Amino acid sequence: MHFDEKSAVFDAARRIVERLRELGIPFAIVGGMALFQHQYRRFTEDVDILVTPEGLRRIHAELEGLGYVVPFSGSKQLRDVEKGVRIEFLVSGQFPGDGKPKPVAFPDPEGKTVEIGGIPVLRLPELVELKLASGMTNVIRLKDLSDVVELIRLLNLPRNFADQLNPYVRPKFLELWDGVQIGGATGSEPDLR
Repeated sequence: MHFDEKSAVFDAARRIVERLRELGIPFAIVGGMALFQHQYRRFTEDVDILVTPEGLRRIHAELEGLGYVVPFSGSKQLRDVEKGVRIEFLVSGQFPGDGKPKPVAFPDPEGKTVEIGGIPVLRLPELVELKLASGMTNVIRLKDLSDVVELIRLLNLPRNFADQLNPYVRPKFLELWDGVQIGGATGSEPDLR
């Protein structure tokens, strides 16, 4: 059902998108849902949304108790009560991965989205930057590097896609890109026995 866009996660995404549009809050879908919209069809259990600090304050003021609940006191996240899906908010100005200051931060969603399937999704260069910065600085987030490998492979991203990326993550993109080309040339995985 998820891959046919008929899962609870997709329903929850459509519902929160509609609510945020009604409230006039700038936002962008990020994470697994953004990957899905950018043609990398992978499963996700939650909806990740990029907002500004002010947008996050308004979301909590306007939506808490109206179909959405805070999972625990002080959390910036919400849960869609009807669908049982976690809505996770990433806040512009904060840092991906280890959360420590670095040259790549979550951007303001204004002007950084592309409309795909009627949903404002973070543009691919910014999404790749965030995935790289996250995977480079937090071993728990190595899946983010794997996501970039799959984007390179599935979308046949050119090597010069790196020119659109922050210099901080550019070498990692090129390393992954080169690795995909080597792996693709042999057509098989190495024997690790």
